[in-house]
Amino acid sequence: MPKAEQHSDEELVEGCLKNSRYEQEMLYRKYFAGMMRMCMRYTHDSDLAMEIVNMGFLRVFKKLNTFSFSGSLEGWIRRVIFHSLSDHFQKNSRPVHFLDLEDRDAPTRDNALDRLYLEDILKLADMLPDATREVFYLYAIEGYSHVEIAKMINISVGTSKWHLSNARQRLKQLIRIHYNHAG
Repeated sequence: MPKAEQHSDEELVEGCLKNSRYEQEMLYRKYFAGMMRMCMRYTHDSDLAMEIVNMGFLRVFKKLNTFSFSGSLEGWIRRVIFHSLSDHFQKNSRPVHFLDLEDRDAPTRDNALDRLYLEDILKLADMLPDATREVFYLYAIEGYSHVEIAKMINISVGTSKWHLSNARQRLKQLIRIHYNHAG
């Protein structure tokens, strides 16, 4: 049987859209390991991570017709599965604690961050400048390193780190503005 990596993303998407079980399996095999690693970073439970990945891939297959090849298929799949991860935490009333928005040495006085869910943070992240938002998503959501991000979007590692720091600062400000007065 041919390996999943031997199929182009275009071939896999085309086959999946035709409801080909073979291409669906190849797409799943090609991206499973990366999605599992992403979910494990947040759940630390292989059974739960597997459940979230599988639910996420169901979403991927249902929504594949909306993928437009304007970005990478892997990035799109990662976002869809990340939304499944977010939904799991939100459904189980577990606030987001895995995105480090606070300075390690200076804890915030209020508890706004404790009340935030991933969906709230993603809405706030959409308010960031384009380059800063892109680095934030690639680093915090998709799990790329600064070296990988620098190569992907043709910037220096230092610039990638600056954008991430800038995203954290701006997100903290946005959290104070939008959520400190609630609850």
